[in-house]
Amino acid sequence: MSELTPETINCAEACVNGCVLGDRCPNREYIAAATKFMNDTPLDQILQIAADSYPKRLLASIERDRQRAANPPQE
Repeated sequence: MSELTPETINCAEACVNGCVLGDRCPNREYIAAATKFMNDTPLDQILQIAADSYPKRLLASIERDRQRAANPPQE
């Protein structure tokens, strides 16, 4: 695997167990906002936001699966 840099990293894959770049993280600018949101928002409200987004995410997932089934990769 090549060296991880802010320009080449795929955070969704590389950082599943925590940030691997530390101070070089390309997403550090969002940490303060996320921390403020978590500290200032009651847990019940966070859970409601998650519950409200579930149907939309589920439908999007079903649609992606339908598109994959209709357009299988060519070999």
